[in-house]
Parts: sequence; C-alpha cells; structure tokens
Amino acid sequence: MSNPFVQIVEPLDPKQPLKKFFNLSKLGDARYARLPFSIRVLLEAAIRNCDEFLVKKGDVENILNWKVMQHKNVEVPFRPARVILQDFTGVPAVVDFAAMRDAVKKLGGDPEKINPICPADLVIDHSIQVDFNRQSDSLQKNQDLEFERNKERFEFLKWGSRAFKNLRIIPPGSGIIHQVNLEYLARVVMDQDGYYYPDSVVGTDSHTTMIDGLGVLGWGVGGIEAEAVMLGQPISMVLPEVVGYKLVGNPQPLVTSTDIVLTITKHLRQVGVVGKFVEFFGPGVAQLSIADRATIANMCPEYGATAAYFPVDDISIGYLIQTGRDKEKVLCTKKYLEAVGMLRDFKNSSQDPDFTQVVELDLHTVVPCCSGPKRPQDKVAVSDMKKDFETCLGAKQGFKGFQIAPDRHNSIVKFNFEGCDFELGHGSVVIAAITSCTNTSNPSVMLGAGLLAKKAVEAGLTVKPYIKTSLSPGSGVVTYYLRESGVMSYLSQLGFDVVGYGCMTCIGNSGPLPESVVEAITQGDLVAVGVLSGNRNFEGRVHPNTRANYLASPPLVIAYAIAGTVRIDLETEPLGINASGKKIFLKDIWPTRNEIQAVERQFVIPGMFKEVYQKIETVNKAWNALDAPSDKLYTWNPKSTYIKSPPFFDGLTLALQTPKTIEGAYVLLSFGDSVTTDHISPAGNIARNSPAARYLTSRGLTPREFNSYGSRRGNDAVMARGTFANIRLVNKFIDKQGPQTIHFPSGETLDVFDAAERYKQAGHPLIVLAGKEYGAGSSRDWAAKGPFLLGVKAVLAESYERIHRSNLVGMGVIPLQYLPGEDAGTLGLTGRERYTIIIPEELKPQMNIQIKLDTGKTFQAIMRFDTDVELAYFHNGGILNYMIRKMAS
Repeated sequence: MSNPFVQIVEPLDPKQPLKKFFNLSKLGDARYARLPFSIRVLLEAAIRNCDEFLVKKGDVENILNWKVMQHKNVEVPFRPARVILQDFTGVPAVVDFAAMRDAVKKLGGDPEKINPICPADLVIDHSIQVDFNRQSDSLQKNQDLEFERNKERFEFLKWGSRAFKNLRIIPPGSGIIHQVNLEYLARVVMDQDGYYYPDSVVGTDSHTTMIDGLGVLGWGVGGIEAEAVMLGQPISMVLPEVVGYKLVGNPQPLVTSTDIVLTITKHLRQVGVVGKFVEFFGPGVAQLSIADRATIANMCPEYGATAAYFPVDDISIGYLIQTGRDKEKVLCTKKYLEAVGMLRDFKNSSQDPDFTQVVELDLHTVVPCCSGPKRPQDKVAVSDMKKDFETCLGAKQGFKGFQIAPDRHNSIVKFNFEGCDFELGHGSVVIAAITSCTNTSNPSVMLGAGLLAKKAVEAGLTVKPYIKTSLSPGSGVVTYYLRESGVMSYLSQLGFDVVGYGCMTCIGNSGPLPESVVEAITQGDLVAVGVLSGNRNFEGRVHPNTRANYLASPPLVIAYAIAGTVRIDLETEPLGINASGKKIFLKDIWPTRNEIQAVERQFVIPGMFKEVYQKIETVNKAWNALDAPSDKLYTWNPKSTYIKSPPFFDGLTLALQTPKTIEGAYVLLSFGDSVTTDHISPAGNIARNSPAARYLTSRGLTPREFNSYGSRRGNDAVMARGTFANIRLVNKFIDKQGPQTIHFPSGETLDVFDAAERYKQAGHPLIVLAGKEYGAGSSRDWAAKGPFLLGVKAVLAESYERIHRSNLVGMGVIPLQYLPGEDAGTLGLTGRERYTIIIPEELKPQMNIQIKLDTGKTFQAIMRFDTDVELAYFHNGGILNYMIRKMAS
C-alpha cells in the first residue's frame, strides 16, 4: 500500500527534485509544534514508514497526540535509521545470524533472506586489554596481544562483513564505538534512497545514548532486539513520557563536564526516569559544548532513562564542521531541520515544548565530585571523599559499606615492588585509568588532564610505580591533539601512556595487577581502590582486587594517582611534597577554564578529524592481512573455543508450541536489589576455578589462553558456564559472596552452572528471585541467553532495567513482577519453595497471573510482556524464532 502521507512529500531544494522529505510542518496540526523534539523524531519515522501494516495511521495519530497518549501505556512502532554494535555484543549477533541462516535452510527457506536491511556498523573496541602499561611501546604490545588472542573472532567478523550486506566493520585500534559514532558515523540528517530524514540509531551497547548529545535520537537495546531491527522489524515501544530537564546558570571555573553528569545522574535517579525520555532545554544548554552534552547523554543508563536528548542547535551544526564533515551536507542538514521545525534555539523559551514534568539544575551549584565506591549514582563531593570512604569502611556490607572492623581501618601491609619497599592500606589507589568514551571524547577534560600533568611534573610530583596507570583514548584524534598541544610527554612521565584505543579498564579489561600488589591486598584483606574516568563502577567489574572504584574526571584521576589514596582531602591536604620539601596542593596545579579553552581552540581542528577518519577502515595492517571465507553459510569449526553454533534453534519447526504452565520450579538463586548484568554474565576474567575454566582446560587451553568472558560470547558452552559466575555475586542462599548456590534436592552447595545441570538432568524447571532494578548495567544479551541455557523459565523481581527485561522477552524467559507493595519479604518467600506458574491460554499484555507454591500459598504477579508484539515473541519461543519462522515461510 502507498504511504497515506505522500501529500506532504516535497523537495528540500527545488533545483534537486529527486531529493525529497516529509515536511511535517505541512501536517497542518497545531499539536506538532508542542511536541518534545525527541517525540518529533519518532513521529517523522512513523509518517515516513507508514504502510498500514507494520506502521499504521493510528500509530501516527497516537504519537501526534502524545500529550494525551503518553499516560495510556500505548504501544508505537519505531524504525531507527541505523544500528550500531560493538564486538562483545556484535560477535554473538553475527553468530546468531549465521545460525539463523542454517535454521532457515533446514526449514526449506532461502538462507540469504537472513540479511541486514537496516544499515549496521560494528566497531571492534572491547577486545583490547591493559596487559602492558608505563612503557613507550605499550600500545603496540597490547594490540599485538589483542590480535593473538582474538584472531579467530576477528576472522569470523570479517567473514560476516563479506557474507552480509549492509554490515560495515570498523577494525580494532580505531577507537571506542560511541566516540567513533559521535565524531564520524553520525549523520544528524540521513540522505538515503532519495529522502532526507532525521538520523536515529539503536545500539547493542547501553551507552549508545551518547549520540543524543549531538541531536541524534539513540538508545541501547538488547542484542536480540537489535538483530530483529537489522532484519527490518520496527521496535515496538511504549510511547514514553518525556521529562524536561532545564539547565540554567554557568558552571563554576573548576567544574568539569564529569562533575555535571555525576550530579545529574544522582539527581535523576532520585526523580525516577526509568523507561522515560529526558530532554534537555533552557539557557544553560547553550553554555555546553557538544562534547559536554555527549558526556551527559552517555551516562543516561546510569540515571535509568531510555534516552537523554539534546535537540540540534547551531552549536551542533558547528560541531559537524569542526569534526570535518562535508560542508555541503552540513548546509543541507541545517536547511532540513529548519524546514521541519527540529532546529532548536535554547535561549528562545518560546520554542520550549510541552513536557510530562520539568526538573531544573542550576549549573552554578555543581561542585567537583566523584561517584562510588560501588555505583555510578552514589555521588561524593571531592571535599567529602576522605570522610565518605572512611565511613564506608566500617558501614554494613552494601553499596556504601565494606564492614571492616574498626581496629583494622588503619591496617598497613608492606610489600616490595621492583626492588623498592612500599605500603598499602585501605583506600590505596592501585588502578588509575583515563578511559571510556564518557570522557575521552571531550577535549576540555582531556586537555585539562594534560595541562594538570604538565604542572604536576613541573612542580616535581610523581606517581608511585606500582599504581597501574593507563590512558586509552576513544579515537586517534585525542592522541593527535594531546601530542600537538605538547602535553602528551607530561602524561607519559606520570605513567599515563597510551595503552590502546578501546574501552579497556571501563569494561573490566584492566589487565593484571603486579603480583606483589595482589599479595599485599589479599594478605591484608584490603579495600584497594580503582579510580577511572568511566561510567560504571559496579563491584567486581573494574578488577577483582579493587573492591572500591570511583568514577572521576580525567584530571581527578591523575590527582588521586599522585596522592596514591582516596583518604585525602584534596582541598586542605597536599597532593605530595616535591624534592625541595615544598607542599604541592591540587589548587596549585589545576588548570583554569580559560587555559583549557585557549589550547582547545588552537589544537582541536577539522584537519585532525579528516586525517584520522579518512583511513579508519584501512589503516590497521593486521586486520587487512586477515583471511576470511566468503561463503554465504558459515562453516563451523568443531574445534573452536571462540565460535560455536548455538543450540537456540535446535528442533525448531514451523508450527508454534502452546506455552505451558511451569510446574514445580526450583529457585536457582535468590537476590536482593540492583543485581547487574555484570553479576549475571560477567565480561571480565575467567576465574581459574570456575566451570568455564574447567571446560576450556578440557579443550586443551592453559589459563593464559582463557581470555575474557566478553571475548568468548560466540561460544555458548563457555557463556552458559559463565552465567552467574561473578565472584562478587550475593546469593541469599549462601552466607558469603561467590558464584555458588544450593542444589535443594541434595542440599549440596555447588557452582551455579553445576547446580543448574543437575536440575536439568532431573527435568526440573528453574526460576530466579530478585529485588529492584534486576538487570541494571550494560546491555548484555548473554545475561538473558545464559539463564535460558541454564533452564531458567522465569524471573520474579520487584522491577527490571529496561533493556534486560526486553532481552528476557527476546529469549522467551518470562519476566514476572511482584504486585505494587509486595515483595519476597511481604509474601514470606524464602526461595526454598517450589513454584508453579499458571500460564493461561489467553494472554494479554501486563496481565496478572497466578503462582502456587508447594506450601499451599498462592499469590499473583504481573507478567511483564508489555505489548502484543512481545506476546507474539513469547508464543514463538523468542524473537529470533519468530524471525526464522517469518523468513522461512
């Protein structure tokens, strides 16, 4: 059927009649001008894709009537312009596509129908680790080791780029996915198939929201959902509420964008924005650069919103010029946005749209701060860090407590490193990493760190040699301007050499600590500290031996590295004493905003971006030399421990199976609040005593060859064994942290995987009990795939992180939610009962269902299939089964 809105199609430029657009200003509907700018993007996509099948005229009306319909829990479709993936989530996606081709062929269909329709970019940035640091050749050594470890994965991805259309691979060594997206991949306005339309993106990384800072609507989705989008399915989403976040005032001279985002993160966590869009407005926005806005948008998952949108304004247009985008295309971008009413002037309050609610922040009230020691939303003012950490030491075990006995607070362990004697205590910094796209995309904080390093070196300050320092920029542009501005040599003198271009420490690829340091930490049971300029600091994520981890701006990372401890008041105590005996305070070496801006104006120029990005797909010689097959069907290697055909589609038929009641399920694990996807499916090191390690050893590998869980996501045998394998897992059945549970039929305490295998062999289904925010953290499809393979049929939680709930739905695992006011405590659940979950024949979105226990107790829970489309996925056994049946038939 033809598009019912074809009457508003017109050329953007009469001289180019074949370049058209849907002119939303010609709708003749006063409601359009009152819509939040983020909702206008959803509306345009619905109008352009309206076919009365996947997208209906009624969907367009629901979006246009947002002011009323936002409260009605109405479902709308959204077809993003493109998809972006990183390699940890991208490898399993390509594995799924390869396996889906096999399944479609077995069912008699055309396997080449499994092919991305929506353009997709896959950036390889998650594989490199900090194995070497503080050496001039650290970068090359780490990259060589990255290829040695991941050659098989990289060959597989190269096969994928040849076998599938519309899939572009950005090779390793190029940068971090979100910074590459911001500086290079983002279009702001698409020019495709004869039409102009707003750029929009979904990504298999939760921090895809960073691109919202440039005015490109984007957010993270589960890998499973992204695969469906790539195959042409629209996202089915509940029309979101939009919280208007008004920024006023000017930041104080010593405040960085990191301080602002940590303040906003804590504020919005308190407001409660889960499942909502946040849209920034107000005169304060005009004070922020695109890099500042991108930093704020990057941490959107940490404050719980779906998107954190900054509409396009003239500063956005200027950024496109600064980063070397084609000037003619930039002119068309501005012309299009003006024509459709999507170009914002933040100083003009008459442009302010309607919002669900408005909250406000005066930027002048923001103070320098960090967040930690275990969660990004736990902001601590720098002036309070010493006191806060010492309070956490003795506090009860929890997000702000380590439960260290008072008589041990000042414990000291002596150790020797490279022939010199040192001491470690609680609060000692052992990792200091300038890392993560959150900050490395921002020239002001990176140059600020460089200028601080210069002043520190000139003042005679040093960093202790056992502290693992590193600098992992998000793109080659950063190295370029740090070098050209003359600050790189000073960063190197303090140990902050470039160690790689990738996520590295921020995702747990921090590499090993010196053995003597680990021994000292273990001997004293010390709460050692990691300080990083990242966006996540969940327990067990950064490094197994850093129980406390603080997020901080790059300059503060260097400051705490110099101090060597977080038990210091940086406002009143000296960072150190130089060779002349002079006390040097942080205020003595902190660069002013004017200093930083002057260097940025001089050295961050368009030519740098052009030079770096024009060769990004061809500059990596090791990648170019990789050989990969060109067959349309992948030839699986049974000896591979990296790439394995997954069992998800074994026995799949065209006929649907009727969902059945779950009878007599055992509880595999019982959790409290804020269990993250890192707890469920860790990305970091594979412990030598774990089920995954035993499996890899049985395949002939040595511990040195284990690599990380993240790198093994193409192998279900490793990932199933790595499910719930986080060493910091807190299971209510066990009286200590660790990846174990009780196998109730025998009463034995076993590794989680081993217990699940016993249940499976006996034919017993499993469920998981959890508290609030189950599945918080990274977008991680294996956090749903893993439990599915363990035999988990349902999760019963107080609430869910948005992406993780969608991933559970995608795998056919039922997300159940306690009724309001109820939880395991109020219902008297111990987790030792057996649960029968009644699945009625007629299912409706968000319906209440009955749960019966073997004790005779009965209660109700909400079945969190939120839309009819999600119910269709459940009836098919998951979204991928749904797509296979659709393609095969």
